[in-house]
Amino acid sequence: MSFLTRIAAGALALGVCLPTLAGAQEVTLNVLYNLPGFTRFHQPIAEEFQKLHPDIRINFLAPAPDYNAGHQQVLRSVVTGEAPDVFFSGYHLLSELTETLSARGQITDLAPFIEADGGQAFLDENFTPQMAALGVVGGMQYGLPVNASSPIMYINPDLVRSVGADPDAMPDTWDELVDLAERIREENEGVAGMAYDIGGWPDDWLWQALIYQQGGELTDPESGKAGFDGETGLRALQLTREFVTRGGQGVLDWDQSRQQFGAGRTGFLFSTPAHVQSVEELVGDRFELKTATFPLDDKENGGVPTGGNAIVMLTQDEAKQQAAWEYAKFVTGPEAQNIIVRITGYLPTNIRATGEDFLAPYYRENPNVATAAGQADKSMPWAGYPGGDSVRIWRTQRDIIGTVMRGEITPEQALEQIVEQTNALID
Repeated sequence: MSFLTRIAAGALALGVCLPTLAGAQEVTLNVLYNLPGFTRFHQPIAEEFQKLHPDIRINFLAPAPDYNAGHQQVLRSVVTGEAPDVFFSGYHLLSELTETLSARGQITDLAPFIEADGGQAFLDENFTPQMAALGVVGGMQYGLPVNASSPIMYINPDLVRSVGADPDAMPDTWDELVDLAERIREENEGVAGMAYDIGGWPDDWLWQALIYQQGGELTDPESGKAGFDGETGLRALQLTREFVTRGGQGVLDWDQSRQQFGAGRTGFLFSTPAHVQSVEELVGDRFELKTATFPLDDKENGGVPTGGNAIVMLTQDEAKQQAAWEYAKFVTGPEAQNIIVRITGYLPTNIRATGEDFLAPYYRENPNVATAAGQADKSMPWAGYPGGDSVRIWRTQRDIIGTVMRGEITPEQALEQIVEQTNALID
């Protein structure tokens, strides 16, 4: 019996499987998700769902290359009448998506479906308030959380020990970490002390992390303008330059950087917990991979952005809506979350998924996967910008950050540019 079949059988035995639509004709849901690599969990989950719901067919559209591309694809498709029935929206773009589509009646409020399944009791049984809030926009539950991640540190213990440091007690402030990276670079020829690939990251997750860890805000709650216009933004930009000048980071895209880390040529790397298994495969037996939580300069107010996506319902067809709700419950339920975490390393979004019947034994055997759960209490929303132009804003910010990392402009000059251009795009 396969692993996934055992999960389905266990779900049936526990009585937690979801009912099929009694007496309904077969319904096909066109589903769009982001990132082709996510096929490795979307496909088996859909197969298990369809076994339990033979009257619902999941038809996956070609996955979007990233969150930004998927967001733009949906906004175009609603204009042409070719929108998917179900979409997995990045948290940072959910506000922009719902504000645009709700005005046209092209996205579905999940409140009536939640109420029919027990209302607040349903939410409390499955999600923490912080996790459920990731799918809330304007006080309305438009999505349910599917994937959740916050940045963690991947460590090469051999390189850390080479300078007399302890990989089990990594520094928890950025000044100390950059100092450590500089020592690793100096003592090991041809090695980068660290990697924080903000200049090549496809979205602003790592930028927000540098703001949030200081206790800062992405936008000012009163003006709606950039919230990092001052010491917070300057500190973040100074760090991105120090990662290169002192830490020896190469200005690479994130995939090249990950390859270099796997080859044993980087002291420590910051990335998503969804990369745990792929990084373990890259490392092989070169060294014993370790992970650690994200450092916070402000221990009291600092936090980390919660990356990932929520499942949203775009179809306005009643039969498809009922089918989509069953699919949403399954994808965010403990059985599917068990599959996702074991395949990717993401945090489970469902409370029940951490129990002994699901992930608890796995976490004991795989502590690197469990690291992100250790900073769950510091998880903050992955925010978007007002004005509906978050994708363009990040592309503009990333170009400016890249010039800082390459030493073409100073952090002070970059702060002026990044604030000015961010505010102009918000307007």
